[in-house]
Formats: sequence, structure tokens, C-alpha cells
Amino acid sequence: DCTGLESVTIGDGVTSIGNWAFRDCASLTSIVIPNSVTRIGSSAFEDCTSLTSIEIPNSVKSIGSSTFSGCTSLTSIVIPNSVTKIGVSAFEDCTGLESVTIGDGVTSIGDSAFWGCTSLTSIEIPNNVTNIGSSTFYGCTSLQSIEIPNSVTSIGYSAFRGCTSLTSIEIPNSVTSIGGCAFYGCESLTSIEIPNSVTSIGEYAFNGCTSLTSIEIPNSVTEIGSDAFSGCTSLTIYAEAESQPSAWSSTWNSSSCPVYWYRENEPTGTGNYWHYDENGNVAIW
Repeated sequence: DCTGLESVTIGDGVTSIGNWAFRDCASLTSIVIPNSVTRIGSSAFEDCTSLTSIEIPNSVKSIGSSTFSGCTSLTSIVIPNSVTKIGVSAFEDCTGLESVTIGDGVTSIGDSAFWGCTSLTSIEIPNNVTNIGSSTFYGCTSLQSIEIPNSVTSIGYSAFRGCTSLTSIEIPNSVTSIGGCAFYGCESLTSIEIPNSVTSIGEYAFNGCTSLTSIEIPNSVTEIGSDAFSGCTSLTIYAEAESQPSAWSSTWNSSSCPVYWYRENEPTGTGNYWHYDENGNVAIW
């Protein structure tokens, strides 16, 4: 609450910046962090609304929860290779954040880490990250592209919810589950490929993806939650299963999107893969 504090220089002997250390220092525009610092605590710079830039030294190993939450003037951040963990809500509501570079040392990105970063257009996730947590990019309305590495095994609940500018995304073969509401309201999403590694798709996962025209569901998907494709007004679904698996919710296709089920070598036996809808109509896949 030092609302008049404009700049800070931290001495070389400091090894840790404690929780809430500079919280609500609304006039703070710059700060120099020495190479001796290994930890930046939770909410250390939360709601420092005038902070425009900050350099995190290579000595820092972890960024706590809500560390830079509400730093609305922060436009770019480089997270060095020394950092292994980005805490929950670390950059939540950094509405001016346009560019983020995440070092290769990061293995964990906390839930809601970039929630509401409405100016963020692209981000690259390093190869050591194993999961994209709940609401990680919720409401990143300017996010147009993102690269998910092969190390990621799960996409969490509401991970990309409300990313209205996201047009396409490639899910790697390492991913086994797509959480509920993962792509809820991604109205610009035109294409997405679900790999054979995915076994479950959560409830409302693609709710409101109005620009999505087709999706192929591999045979590996044994479970789909309720309303997974509700509001997908332009969508045609091609399923590798011959009929609806028992673990798919009875309301998985509540919007009655056209669905074509898999058949092989029919009706001509030429080696083509055919799909039939519930009325017996045929489409070639």
C-alpha cells in the first residue's frame, strides 16, 4: 500500500522477495531485482498497476501465486530458464500483456496463470510442461495461436474458455484428456484435430464453437461428457466408432449435430472408409 512509491532497487544480498511485499504499490513503474534472488513470493507485485516492465534474473527458480496479478500496464515478460514453476493466477488480469516468453525450465504452469490477459496474441509452451491447468488461458480474447508440446498429457477445465480469436489448435498425441469447457466459447475456432491418444472429452468442452465445421472423434475416445458440442451450429461429427459407446453421455450431442458412424469397405468393398448417419445416409470420410 505504498501508493506513492515509484521505483525500487534491491541490494545484491537479498535472496527472496516475500509474499505481498509490494502489493498495491500503484505508482511503482520499475524495479531492479538482483541475481541473488531465487524466489518471488505470492502476490509480491499484485495490483502494481503502473508497472510497465520487470526483468526476472536467471537466479529465480519459482514465481508464486498471483505474483503479478492485476499488473495492467505490464506489456511483456521474459521468464528465464531457471524458473521451474509459474504459480496459480501468476499473471491473472494482466490486461496489457502482449508478449510472454517462457523458459525451457518451466515444468508447471498453475491454474488461471494467464486468466484474462486480453492483449496476449500468442504464446509458446516449453517442452517440459506436462499439463495445461484449469482456466490457464481463460478469457484471453486476443489469443490467435498457441503451440502445445508433446510433453502435455492433459488440457484442464476451461483451459482455453472464451479465447474468441483462437482459429486453430493442434493437440499432440501425448494428450489423453480434454477437460470440461476446455474450448467453451471459442467462436472463431474452425479446425481442431483430436489425436488417437485422447480417451475422454469433458462436458461442454466445445460448447459454442460456432465456426467449427467438422471434427473427427477417434475410436480411443471412450467417454464424452454432457453437452460437449452444444451450440456448435455449423458442426458435422465423424466418429470412428460404429455406434455410440456406452460411456458417452446421453446428451453429448444435445444440439443434434449431424453424426456419421464408421463403416469399412461399404457398400462397394473398394477399401474406402464410409460413415452412416442415424437415417442410413452415407458420407465418405
